[in-house]
Amino acid sequence: MASSENGVKEEDDHKWPPWLKPLLETRFFGQCKNHPSAHKSECNMYCLDCINGALCSLCLSSHQDHRAIQIRRSSYHDVIRVSEIQKYMEITDIQTYVINSAKIVFLNERPQPRPGKGVTNTCVVCDRSLLDSFSYCSIGCKIVGTSKDLRKKKIRSMEMGGSDYFEEESMVDHIGNVGVKNLFRGFTPSTPPQTTGSAKRRKGIPHRSPMGGSLILEYC
Repeated sequence: MASSENGVKEEDDHKWPPWLKPLLETRFFGQCKNHPSAHKSECNMYCLDCINGALCSLCLSSHQDHRAIQIRRSSYHDVIRVSEIQKYMEITDIQTYVINSAKIVFLNERPQPRPGKGVTNTCVVCDRSLLDSFSYCSIGCKIVGTSKDLRKKKIRSMEMGGSDYFEEESMVDHIGNVGVKNLFRGFTPSTPPQTTGSAKRRKGIPHRSPMGGSLILEYC
């Protein structure tokens, strides 16, 4: 039984690029330790080849010809532009949003207490409200939701008369050493504290795109 479960875990791990889970667990937007006195030392870059944590723009000089991506922020949540991430991984079924005229996806889930009234579609993993054409609210939720081990245990739980919730340990198996609480929040690392003098938080107001394929986040 154990060897079978290990085989499923290995198959799930090989489904994704080796840099993906470390990326989702990385804390961004802190000050670069290698360039603390530089004007632009905010760590919002990531090298997919080196997989060595968040980088600032000055660090990229040591990563020439490497695949580097830029992480952005929306209401203190990490996002990446679709045009960047889709070069390196499949993002089908993940809800997209439009921010500043660019289409983005969230890296990790954003827990929602309960779906709003009239909601007909929610994230398979965290129950966040989605447009009908999507199944996941973030990249992290897609990793969890497409795990064969997770689907198998969920089916087993429902056959035994259980709800859609399944054993907590099943959600740890395919993530390695990430704890249950961290996993249920996706792979989200802790949010860096706001620095003195930073701008007040702007609330994003979602609006459906005229094309119907994304949500537009406007800020006020």
